Amino acid sequence: MIKEELTPKQIVQELDKYIVGQKDAKKAVAIALRNRWRRQQLPEELRDEIIPKNILMIGPTGVGKTEIARRLANLVGAPFIKVEATKFTEVGYVGRDVESIIRELAEASFKMVKAEKMEEVQERAKQLAEEKVLDYLVPRKVRAYGTLEPYEEESPAREKFRQMLKEGQLDEKVIEIEVEEKPVSVIGGVIAPGMEDIENQLRDLFSSLSPSKRKKRKVSVKEALKIIQQQEAEKLIDMDEVASEAVYRAENYGIVFIDEIDKVAGKSTGSSPDVSREGVQRDLLPIVEGTTVSTKYGPIKTDHILFIAAGAFHLSKPSDLIPELQGRFPIRVELQPLTKEDFVKILTQPKNALIKQYKALLETEGVHLEFTDDAIETIAQIAEEVNEKTENIGARRLHTILEKIMEDYSFEAPELKGQYIIIDQKVVKQKLENVIQSEDLTRYIL
Repeated sequence: MIKEELTPKQIVQELDKYIVGQKDAKKAVAIALRNRWRRQQLPEELRDEIIPKNILMIGPTGVGKTEIARRLANLVGAPFIKVEATKFTEVGYVGRDVESIIRELAEASFKMVKAEKMEEVQERAKQLAEEKVLDYLVPRKVRAYGTLEPYEEESPAREKFRQMLKEGQLDEKVIEIEVEEKPVSVIGGVIAPGMEDIENQLRDLFSSLSPSKRKKRKVSVKEALKIIQQQEAEKLIDMDEVASEAVYRAENYGIVFIDEIDKVAGKSTGSSPDVSREGVQRDLLPIVEGTTVSTKYGPIKTDHILFIAAGAFHLSKPSDLIPELQGRFPIRVELQPLTKEDFVKILTQPKNALIKQYKALLETEGVHLEFTDDAIETIAQIAEEVNEKTENIGARRLHTILEKIMEDYSFEAPELKGQYIIIDQKVVKQKLENVIQSEDLTRYIL
């Protein structure tokens, strides 16, 4: 369910739980999101006139551009996809069609709505599943003309089995059930790049023409309940209604994150065999400006989808984009490179902080892990130094450093059950000493 009533300050506070720093970027996306809610409050004739203010994020890799967009979508339950500009090519060349962006968004939206609708009918589906499993365990007597006894006229045996089923006493009992098998697609083999959408449409067409088959399977009662509950839930929801809602959400709440937009900035040299970068921009333009794209769930208008583009812009500038595309990303925010202080916060503060993740992972083996403050400071310092000496990959550097430190402990964890392991500054330096001393090793390992 879409939840867009959050104020800009609340949105920033929620993003702060997962992403360190980058206040300007958080503020920009918070305003863009709130403007969507404001637009929905307007009269219909004015509502259609207000287009989203798309955002261009400028900053090096690993500083939180993708994470901000992804968390923003999760925060409000909006359909979201991330695409890379370099995967798309000018029309007429080998590569993916830009319209597939919207088809992917429609797919994400459909899955989201279907999951919600399935959740709503789970209780009823569970009851139906129990009855069907009971039918396999205690078949009901068949009356004349093949009619079944109604549920009300329940035999004592069936009632006893129902109680045992609810208490989980029959979970491991194996029964033979009938399951619906989706037809195997007749489309296969290698397909030319750029033709994936046609392949998917043909696959859907043939699967809808082929009747579903029923097959007998031997499974445990516990597994049977899950399988039948899923099947019954799908029967209880109206797929046309799901498709209609999915289209509406994609059109009005969808968020598309276009990464590496800087890689298609600037004009092509003409002598290069590569596809024209300007051509890719011109193909992206109608989608961002507003057009209608046909999807298997229905036509989707892109006028009110929020586009967030991002790039490092090391070798090019935002002004190298074609003027029309620049005009469609009126909000520009620059994300700052991460410092040692930021790395310390990233390691410890967010809900999904790396240190918390490693502690939780080893806890599953009964190993208690502790990082001292000086160890965290040293890791942050090394991350900053390696980013300066080699390629700056932002917070991703912390993953490589921590993996190197934790490698032996992770490998030996099953034999370390019940032990307390303290990672201090000495351990960090000892684990990384040889790598840091050699710049060549640093480049390859960290």
